[in-house]
Amino acid sequence: MTEFSNALSVAASGMRAQAQRLTHVSENIANADTPGYQRKITSFEVERGMGTTEGTVRPGPVRLDQTVLPQIFDPAHPMADDTGHYEGSNVDLVVELADAREAQRSYEANLRVFDQIRQMSTSLNDLLRR
Repeated sequence: MTEFSNALSVAASGMRAQAQRLTHVSENIANADTPGYQRKITSFEVERGMGTTEGTVRPGPVRLDQTVLPQIFDPAHPMADDTGHYEGSNVDLVVELADAREAQRSYEANLRVFDQIRQMSTSLNDLLRR
């Protein structure tokens, strides 16, 4: 039964990590028009240490995309400088939607693995009770 528990831990950690990734993607989309906003990037790390299951992951530290912010010309904007420019956001909605789709599919794959393991565990318990 330990292998079932370990597999459930790995699948659950993947779902938690992808849920966190979706949170950052949604924040990026919500702030796509916010002047000066830098896109958040999520990476994953393997969990290490006492009491962790081999193969579990967690979201790493959030990094900000260092792409140069676009200069937008709008002299009427309150944040415009003397030349009439202000810094826009480096969020690309197409990239964010692709990241959201990838995170969603990865979450669903982990969920299917989780469900399969649960069904196998239930079937094994039923067999052992006979």
